[in-house]
Amino acid sequence: MHQPSNHSQVRRRRRSIRAWCVLAIAVTIAVTIGAAPSQLELQDSTFRGRVDLVKVGVTVAGKKNHDLVTDLGAGDFAVYEDGKPQQITAFGSGAEPAQQLHVGVLLDVSASQQFDLGFTQTAVTKFLASLPDAVDMTFIDFADRVRGGRYAQSEVPLLAERVRALRAGGATALYDAIGLYLDAASEQNGRKVMVLYTDGADTCSRLSFGKVMQMLKASDVTVYAIGSFGNQSLSLYFPQRAQLAIMAETTGGTAFFPISVKELDRIYEQVLGEVRAQYTLGYVSTNEKSNGDWRKIDIKITRADAKSLRVRARKGYYGPSNP
Repeated sequence: MHQPSNHSQVRRRRRSIRAWCVLAIAVTIAVTIGAAPSQLELQDSTFRGRVDLVKVGVTVAGKKNHDLVTDLGAGDFAVYEDGKPQQITAFGSGAEPAQQLHVGVLLDVSASQQFDLGFTQTAVTKFLASLPDAVDMTFIDFADRVRGGRYAQSEVPLLAERVRALRAGGATALYDAIGLYLDAASEQNGRKVMVLYTDGADTCSRLSFGKVMQMLKASDVTVYAIGSFGNQSLSLYFPQRAQLAIMAETTGGTAFFPISVKELDRIYEQVLGEVRAQYTLGYVSTNEKSNGDWRKIDIKITRADAKSLRVRARKGYYGPSNP
């Protein structure tokens, strides 16, 4: 019997999560951005019209991971898919206006946040206000319920009010929050960045970690995860840390583990710097098969000082599959 591909399974999972939880985000989107629906229909001018184009977000840093390299051109990169060289046909840097940016911010507001919520609210509000180059921002708060909405740039003050009005309480539906964001982001064009803050493990999601990883691999979202696990026991700390690190590494992002919430301002500034330093490479795969298989991507720097540079990019993607 023919077994469905991973890609098909992911699509079915997306449909199932949409069925039970997308209503909340859809209603909020209708309210917050209904006056300017065209904001969600903008196309990335660099990549428009090439539905078969593979897009990869790439961050390059020096020996010290904080030293971001922002002066590279298309000729400084080489792309390999499953070991075979690919021709770069589109290139952009985060600083270019043509590279439309969509940002998703996920914030844990479960009961364990009751003592630190004020500080995390202030930090995330500052971060949202520092993204004038973003086309829109999707904000999702999660406890045992997951709620979200998409806001245009002109609605940042309204979004800030919503953040300030949050109250802590309930369990932690972390995986469901990620699934909801990925479902909403799948319809967007351009660069997509998800910034996640949580202080604990998932306790009540319908989605599993494995399913979330399938969805992340099927997406073109770069994940920046912040895990403040200082109050957790060692038996929980290491598994939680590992999960966030895997999510970020798989998508070409970074995971941060502050000792105190007082480090959040600095971390959000670092995330902002990475977002603005990210390159986007586009290529048309030489693999013409439509079997939904996982395809490994390897990005290399061709410049003379390549050995002193570190490259972060997503590990691969699911190829197309026939219905």
